[in-house]
Amino acid sequence: MNNITESIDKTLVSFIITCSNLSVKQVSDCLDSILHLSLRAAEREIIVVDDGSDESIIDKLNQYRDEIIYVRCRKSGLSAARNLGLRVVSGEYVQFINGEDRLIPDAYEHCLDIVRYKSPDIVLFNSSDKISRTASFYIPEPVDGAQYMRHNNLHATAWGYVFCQKNLMDLRFTPGLINEDEEFTPQLLLRAEKVYSTDIVAYYYKKKSSHIMRNKDSRFLLKHLNDYEHIIFHLKELEDTLPVADRQALQRRVAQLTMDYIFKIIKLTRSSKQLNTRLKHLEDGGLLPLPDKKYTRKYSILRHIIKSKILRRCVSAVLK
Repeated sequence: MNNITESIDKTLVSFIITCSNLSVKQVSDCLDSILHLSLRAAEREIIVVDDGSDESIIDKLNQYRDEIIYVRCRKSGLSAARNLGLRVVSGEYVQFINGEDRLIPDAYEHCLDIVRYKSPDIVLFNSSDKISRTASFYIPEPVDGAQYMRHNNLHATAWGYVFCQKNLMDLRFTPGLINEDEEFTPQLLLRAEKVYSTDIVAYYYKKKSSHIMRNKDSRFLLKHLNDYEHIIFHLKELEDTLPVADRQALQRRVAQLTMDYIFKIIKLTRSSKQLNTRLKHLEDGGLLPLPDKKYTRKYSILRHIIKSKILRRCVSAVLK
């Protein structure tokens, strides 16, 4: 009888909602999208991490008090807020959600079905800034994380999947790092043996006016580039510690990030000096030339441009 009770009362999914200076309506909409799921109260855990908002919103969330664990901390950034949430979770699975976003219940139910009946390590799904009806509820065959990464370009956003908590072990987000998901997600995937990659659009995100590509603060942009480079070099270092299959998977991810990084240098700085200096740093660190692989057409084109000194000079000339 005790075993039956323990099974019934077990928390299946812990939802970690991070927020900072958001309106009560935004957080309420996010909470409602979880409460509309088929999870019973005992199967779900909702942790709201308030990352240093000017005013606590808990008193304005009275109708949700019995449904949530509210944790308020000094302003420390998204990584630290998520790490704090991970210290609290008790669920078998974890889902991150940004407080201004929300789940799309009908579609997310499909992911929950996979969680309930397939015992996955990770269920990947799509996201959109528009809510649309899901066309397919196809359940793909599972692959291990390394196999998935060897054959796919990874979308690393931490809210783009629900994952088994036991795979985390000591893995956490690096505090203070911009684009921390790019460092976290590949490492989590390499620990997964059963990955289900769905085509379900199960997450709605709100477009942010402060998006990195629209931010004109030069210090912020340089930090963004420096952090991105740090992540690439860190993942590159990890390659040498991995078995062959995992190393090949991470090599593709590092190559993809390096390509994205070069595009960011060009778009954010519009500076031939920045481009040449940062390309030299990549070369010195063994990241260039890019691996001679046919990952995608876009990758192959950029690889030839960066490899060719003549074409590189043309890009630099345009930026002058």
